[in-house]
Amino acid sequence: MLSRSAENLYWMSRYIERAENVARVLDVSLRMSLMPSAVPTESLYWRPAIEIGPEPEVFDEKYGEANAQNVVTYMACDRTNPSSIWSCIRAARENARTERTRVSSEMWEALNETWLKIADLDEAQLRDWGERSFFEWVKSRSHLFRGVTLGTALQDDAFYFVRLGTFIERADSTARILDVKYHVLLPDADVVGGAVDYYQWGALLRSVSAYRAYRKIYHREITPARVAEMLILNGDFPRSLHASLGQVKDTLDMLAPSGRFECSRLAGEIYSGLRYGRIEDIFQSGLHEFLDDFIEANGQLGGEVQRDFLMTDVVE
Repeated sequence: MLSRSAENLYWMSRYIERAENVARVLDVSLRMSLMPSAVPTESLYWRPAIEIGPEPEVFDEKYGEANAQNVVTYMACDRTNPSSIWSCIRAARENARTERTRVSSEMWEALNETWLKIADLDEAQLRDWGERSFFEWVKSRSHLFRGVTLGTALQDDAFYFVRLGTFIERADSTARILDVKYHVLLPDADVVGGAVDYYQWGALLRSVSAYRAYRKIYHREITPARVAEMLILNGDFPRSLHASLGQVKDTLDMLAPSGRFECSRLAGEIYSGLRYGRIEDIFQSGLHEFLDDFIEANGQLGGEVQRDFLMTDVVE
């Protein structure tokens, strides 16, 4: 297929996944900010949500204080923020519109209906909607689109590029969400291991739809090491880094069975580290450092996919 069509489909799926992931980041920040805590200022809950996105200085110039209202507005409906939920859904819809002949009618209808629902979204409408309700709606629309894709799309090269974009974006998001909680809140020694810390980690698990799965696997109390192990190394949990990179590797094997491209080699290298890694070694070297390295490597992988298949450089 033409590299331009592949690029449109790849970014369509990345933008849909990114919209869902932004909703998840905002949801976990909101959940944590509503809990009793020793954290002294509201900005310590909300600043990480800005830092993990592109160009946090743009937010600082426009909004200043990183409080709940400013961060939710900027990341949900600000039209000048290319990574806001509004911008991501708009971009996904435009990519799908360009490739109407390569997506199923059901895929287009699901995405177009989602866009029409939020096309006029502003801060006042968001408040009337309710932040938590809006985040859940975004996640459910993303789930609907993926389900429709699996149920109606022809499983050809176009389908594989849609899958590739989804799982590269998902791996990046899971790493960033985990880093937000661990790097900012865990260093507060007064709450580690206490009831507040328990509920904060529980909120994190719920934000990535992992709470019930965690309970089935570990049964006992929620601890940072077990949460990190599940979200990083558990290949059976679909939002883990291990599972996401496994999907990326398998998809690249379908697109390039010879494995001659650099993106295939890099995906295999990252996947091997996750498949055979141990959480003890990760914590010994530093979880934050590990996640930073993973995010950088995953970004490099996305760049190699662009260069090997899409004939363009990284644009996001």
